[in-house]
Amino acid sequence: MAAGYLEILRARHAARLLTGTLVGRLPNATAAIAMVLFVRAEGGTYSLAGGLAAVYGVANAVGQPVLGRLVDLYGQPRVQLPAAVLSALAMAGFAFCGIEPLALAYACVAAAGLFTPPLEGGLRALWPSVLRREEQVHRAYAMDAVAQEVMFTVGPLLVTLCVSLWSERAALLVLNAVGVLGALSVAVAPPARAWRSAPREAHWLGALRSPGLLAMLGAFLFVGIALGSITVASVSYADGHGGDAVYGWLMAGIGLGALVGGLAYGARQWAGEPARRLQVLVGFLAVCYLPLTLMPGAVAMTLLAVLAGVFLAPVIACAFVLVDRHAPVGTVTEAFSWLVTTFTVGASVGTGLAGPVVERGGALWGFAVPGAAGGVSLLVLLVTGRVLSAPVGRAVVASSSENDPNRAAEPRFSSGDRA
Repeated sequence: MAAGYLEILRARHAARLLTGTLVGRLPNATAAIAMVLFVRAEGGTYSLAGGLAAVYGVANAVGQPVLGRLVDLYGQPRVQLPAAVLSALAMAGFAFCGIEPLALAYACVAAAGLFTPPLEGGLRALWPSVLRREEQVHRAYAMDAVAQEVMFTVGPLLVTLCVSLWSERAALLVLNAVGVLGALSVAVAPPARAWRSAPREAHWLGALRSPGLLAMLGAFLFVGIALGSITVASVSYADGHGGDAVYGWLMAGIGLGALVGGLAYGARQWAGEPARRLQVLVGFLAVCYLPLTLMPGAVAMTLLAVLAGVFLAPVIACAFVLVDRHAPVGTVTEAFSWLVTTFTVGASVGTGLAGPVVERGGALWGFAVPGAAGGVSLLVLLVTGRVLSAPVGRAVVASSSENDPNRAAEPRFSSGDRA
């Protein structure tokens, strides 16, 4: 499997695009954690922290598909870099104004979320232009999911490192500045500059006219709720078991578990229907959240956090294949951005929901939310299984190369049965 990953990374521009995307997404990946710690440092409540994180997430949910559609229409450089700069400036405004006046704080986090660049969807739109074989693209999806977990493992530790070295405010500023550099690296890369989307049918719903994509979004809303609720519940648990350092280790543990799970998932090619495979993976994900309610000591709890993350990356990697399968022609960036949006909305809802739950019932009830949300996600997949398994017409994606920037589009790879 390592050889397969190395083959992908040796492809021209692949490592740069992957690294730049991960670095560019660091502000978004750490936003909830950084904001929760910042609000607490400013004297705010859990409910306020959850509310601000929820506003950021909702604004992000609105911005991602809109910016994704603009990428499909106008290309990546014209959208990604300006959006990254605007988002970073808005978060800097929040860092300097604090939680008072409250209206300004909400406006800043809303703007930061709204202008978060759709780097994740953009990368998945670029893979077919960088990797020419179908099995390489599918393996890149798995590698993409694994690499994200490296970011989610390192991200919380970077936040706590910045806090320990400087302050909660510095964590917000530094991570967003680094994010702009990542977006810049992607935006000026030759594949991003050459990429053009396939001609798309004019339709106000865009990618949302696909029933299969809608089914995926419904399921991933609850996966996001599960992950978002853990963020707030873990803060409450850490307050009684060692403070911010324990919180960082719990979040890193979830990322580490997903990293291990993703590596194991990508170690083989999977036969069978991906829609059915996703049902199984989400079922295991929900079950692995339940032991968190035991709330043992910090070391054991970190190990349970690792277990809770094991099936996250496999779920995401399998979902990429299904989104690629069901995205209408010319909407590939928008379709992947909708998945990001739905996951972000779910995480924000989970964060906002867990705040009052923790304040009323403590961390125990906060950790009960993820298991319940995972169960609902599985139910959605079971109900919509026929839609997700139904054959769809092959779409077209842009695959312009730097050597032929005027090439129109190439056939999209079949989503097949391998992730």
